[in-house]
Amino acid sequence: MSDIGTNQAQKAADVTVIEEIIKNRRTVKPQAYNGKIIDPASIDQLIQAANWAPTHGLTEPWRFIIFEGAGIQRFCQDHAELYKANTEPDRFMQASYDKLKNQGNQASHIIAVFSKRGPKANITELEEICATAAAVQNILLTATAMGIANFWSTGGQTLKPAMQKYFQLKEADQMIGLIYLGYTDEPAPTGRRITPLEEKVMWYRR
Repeated sequence: MSDIGTNQAQKAADVTVIEEIIKNRRTVKPQAYNGKIIDPASIDQLIQAANWAPTHGLTEPWRFIIFEGAGIQRFCQDHAELYKANTEPDRFMQASYDKLKNQGNQASHIIAVFSKRGPKANITELEEICATAAAVQNILLTATAMGIANFWSTGGQTLKPAMQKYFQLKEADQMIGLIYLGYTDEPAPTGRRITPLEEKVMWYRR
């Protein structure tokens, strides 16, 4: 086989691997994690992958706050308290409080992700948010390839002003979510799409 043919075959194989990773990525909630700790080199690999997301005007707006060890329990306790402090008494649910408090009990790491607004006025807030979301997807796909369970959460107080203040973000910055990472002994759930692909695509050929 010629070098050209070999290269084309390798590229086709690489595409197949990427497609399989995309199709096999699943949300695995932290309650299903087994408590096994991810080694630091693997976490660094996930962040390195995130750093190669597409970026408008090279603003690279993604920012990560990583919790591990005792930091996880402290953050989850703080998250639960934020919920309690910012919820009307008649709407407060003890079950929701307990869920936030214990959400990271079996997780290895939690990564809080936010989009940092840059000084380039011509780059819109939406573009910065989209770029940061792409960085999150890089983390999720790389984690899947490494056999690491992952959950991108926007629940609780994550997208609310209380969390913005907790992380001392500027007004123009935007929380994107919390990524819970760990290992699980449970089999990956079967994937499904609700809406047929044909209903999501329009072609214009003339």
